[in-house]
Amino acid sequence: MQPVTIIATVLNEVSEIARLVPSLLAQVPPPAEVILVDGGSTDGTWDWLLEAQRENPTLLAIRDESCSLKRSPGPISRGRNVAIAAARSQIIACTDAGCTYPPDWLARITAPLVDSTAEYALGGSCLDPADPTVWDLASAPFFGVKLSSATSTKSCTARSMAFHKNLWKRIGGFPETIFFGEDTLFDLEARRLTQPAFIVGAKALYRPQYSFLSAIHQLARYDVSDGILGVRRARLVRNAARCVVQALALLCLLFIRVPAVRSSRDWWWAVLPFLTVLLLQFWYAFHPDWRFLYRKGPRVLLARFLFSILVPWIVAVYHIQGLRTKRNLPNRQNL
Repeated sequence: MQPVTIIATVLNEVSEIARLVPSLLAQVPPPAEVILVDGGSTDGTWDWLLEAQRENPTLLAIRDESCSLKRSPGPISRGRNVAIAAARSQIIACTDAGCTYPPDWLARITAPLVDSTAEYALGGSCLDPADPTVWDLASAPFFGVKLSSATSTKSCTARSMAFHKNLWKRIGGFPETIFFGEDTLFDLEARRLTQPAFIVGAKALYRPQYSFLSAIHQLARYDVSDGILGVRRARLVRNAARCVVQALALLCLLFIRVPAVRSSRDWWWAVLPFLTVLLLQFWYAFHPDWRFLYRKGPRVLLARFLFSILVPWIVAVYHIQGLRTKRNLPNRQNL
């Protein structure tokens, strides 16, 4: 098998790397090297990496404080580029600190590259089945995260991505001028140059541990980034249209309060738009995975329905904010 380098970037994620790193070192067959770039952690992450590096010669930890939002507009991209530049292998597999990886993940995600049938592969991500929160389950499809590892996906995420180092060079690396959405831009350029292979059984096991508020804040950050980058305009239009339709349906419902309408048979026409929107909302909320959610009980079903109602408003408001301000919302690691 050709040698493969696994890369990841970390910053103040000591609670996550104790799960990530062992899962990467346990890949079968093992990687030639695992490179983690630390952007200047102050929570013990770097000390943990140094200790792990002493015990595992495969692990290479690099501390580069320019890979933080204080010193770079694109710290995640910069960290990945630093790691890939240091890699000795020609096949690179990207991972994320919020995930773990089953032992056969590396073999699966790199198989088409090793076989020379592709130079770019995507695996996607799914929720870690171990302990998802209610809001992990409620928000998953709106982040492009699947609920099952067996579900196919053609979406891009650097949580599970592999490519030839030469392709990375031709693209010019991950874009270091943006904070979020760097994998989206990398993916767009990669697909312009080559056809990706989509690997069903190579999903990262994602463990966001969202609360209601943290899920909303994360979605807002992503949508601000979409606005800044000027990508996914069709998604903005669809969600803005849903906001307009929801608002109009509520206005129609208010007409029932008018005595003349309430006392006539015309009240039905005030209710019909609201019922139509309600049925559509059930479809948006549950059509991807209603069987799975049904088994999780009414609390999860209610959370999914509530979150799906809020999604078009979050997408529309924060995408437009990104278009107007061109300013990202920082994440907790970079505060």
